[in-house]
Amino acid sequence: MSKAVIFFAPGLEECEGLLCVDILRRAGVEVTIAAVGGEKIVKSARQISVVADALAEELDYTVFDACILPGGIPGVPNLRADATVRRVCRDFAAEGKVVAAICAAPTALAAFGVLNGKKATVYPGMDADLTAAGASYTGLPLTIDGSIVTGEALGAAIPFALALARILAGADAANRVKSAIVYQ
Repeated sequence: MSKAVIFFAPGLEECEGLLCVDILRRAGVEVTIAAVGGEKIVKSARQISVVADALAEELDYTVFDACILPGGIPGVPNLRADATVRRVCRDFAAEGKVVAAICAAPTALAAFGVLNGKKATVYPGMDADLTAAGASYTGLPLTIDGSIVTGEALGAAIPFALALARILAGADAANRVKSAIVYQ
């Protein structure tokens, strides 16, 4: 069974984060919600409290196959400022593990140097951060370049999560989830 860690920072876009957790768990991926900021209860952009599984700084990242960054403001700046998130994203990218980000979060990957020479997408209007970091902006809802997966915004959250399910759990599991949630 594949294992993924998703970083929840204060101000995250809760729908992007929780949708990923939900779809991946339905597909059989073991997902750990890692809280950034020193508190296990993370307040989202719309003041929804989410209880994380662990604090980001307490985890052993060698057991994970993927790391995921949801969007949201100020969630993404909080992710970008976190040393653990930066280290994990860089290490995973260097090891060829899956590194995924949606909405504004690809800007954090750009800041970490992970997108240099990669194709990626991001929330409309934030593409200058990607191109300045050496990425090729696609403007598509979903972009996969090797082990880097980026999604444009909340509207692309289901295809983003299903793509991660396909990568981490296989096409059959992803198709089973797609059918079960009646996604066209």
